Amino acid sequence: MKPHKQILPPWRGILLFSAPLFITVCFFIPACLFMAACKVASPYHRAANLAGNGLYRDTVLTDTTTIADIPWQQFFTDTLLQRLIEEGLRSNLDLGIAIARIHQAAANFRQSQLAFFPSLNANASASLQKNPGTPSTQTYEAWLNSSWQVDLWGKLRSTKKAQLAALLQSDAYKRDVQTQLISNIATGYYALLAYDQQLQITLATVENRKEDVITTQALKEADVLTGAAVMQSQAGQYSVEVTLPDIRQNIRQTENTICLLLGRNPGAIARDSLGAQTLAKDLRMGLPAQLLSNRPDVQEAEFQLRYYAELTNVARTYFYPALTITGEGGLSSGNLAHFFDASAFFGNLVGGLTQPLFNNGINRQRLEVAKGQQQEYLLTFEKTLLTAGQEVSNALFDYQSATEKIHTRAKQIHFLQKSVDYTKELMRADAKANYTDVLTSEQNLLTAQLQGVDDRLQQLQAIVALYTNLGGGWK
Repeated sequence: MKPHKQILPPWRGILLFSAPLFITVCFFIPACLFMAACKVASPYHRAANLAGNGLYRDTVLTDTTTIADIPWQQFFTDTLLQRLIEEGLRSNLDLGIAIARIHQAAANFRQSQLAFFPSLNANASASLQKNPGTPSTQTYEAWLNSSWQVDLWGKLRSTKKAQLAALLQSDAYKRDVQTQLISNIATGYYALLAYDQQLQITLATVENRKEDVITTQALKEADVLTGAAVMQSQAGQYSVEVTLPDIRQNIRQTENTICLLLGRNPGAIARDSLGAQTLAKDLRMGLPAQLLSNRPDVQEAEFQLRYYAELTNVARTYFYPALTITGEGGLSSGNLAHFFDASAFFGNLVGGLTQPLFNNGINRQRLEVAKGQQQEYLLTFEKTLLTAGQEVSNALFDYQSATEKIHTRAKQIHFLQKSVDYTKELMRADAKANYTDVLTSEQNLLTAQLQGVDDRLQQLQAIVALYTNLGGGWK
């Protein structure tokens, strides 16, 4: 049974406190403590000079133009690749997980906003009491009760800021997943094209080796070459053929990897050719400071730091008194017929301060842990930024190295092709010629041709890496 409540006459009202007390509790005390509250919470400030001009190593930049601002639909011109990326953005499972995290963080942020308002509960009860020798009594009650924690020290404000940082962090994580998804699809797509071209080169080489076998057999019959040369030519053919299963396996595995990124079952991937690929040649990087606004993982690390900075503010507030205002009002009557009479109304309002004195060191432990986490994620943020600069520098140098190798490799292949032609002519003309020279020159040519494909792949993937590492792909 609910404790008995004092019933006030209708003309006296329904509250058990005086007007001066109400004003003191609700206005005077919070106003007096507001100035002290400002000193409890420390505002977040980004550390200065984190992204200096030397972040990209040996590269001094003054132009703010960056390829990261180019939408991925314009950066990747291959229409088949564009379709794959669009499918990945619709169906990738990791991206779906990232979006689900945003919904969770948004719910937490909305709750932190509602925490500023009083809680309100509705209650109703009916009781019947009967004791031996006494008449039975009935009580019917319906009331509302509310509780409001006044945010004197900024605990709720800091919690709200922390949840906002968590929401922004989840959005940055989603954009980071998107940039990595686009990069992985493009990188896998170009690797698939490279394997296709390597397969074509190898198949063409196998056909050439078969012709060599026929040629060596004819030269043996003409007493120009020995049987050993015929055996060497056949072995050379099979040494190339044996690499075909590995190339086909690489193609299949790469297709399956791309299918996983697209959120579909393993299968074939529609694609163009390596020679048809064109990408931007004016690789402008902008200023290192732009990584703070372009790279989602850098933003994510900073929002994580802000989150723990606000939790440190929350931890400080536990050392200070908490002001809670509670109240309730409703109807209480022993007779349903008079339940809505004025005399059935009751109400009360109570304000109370709670000052922690001894809490087994929990408040101190909470603050020290929060400070440690804030320092941990400050260092994590700085490391993320330095890693971003390293990745940009590496990608740019990879592109420059690949471009240089492509030009040199073209000359190498040209002269190796000449070497193959000359050694074959020499073999046909000179009975003392060694067929091993032909095999060596052909093998060197095949190796250079396959390496030339790797050079082109390295160049394409370096451009993709530079675009991603500068923060491109989510705009």
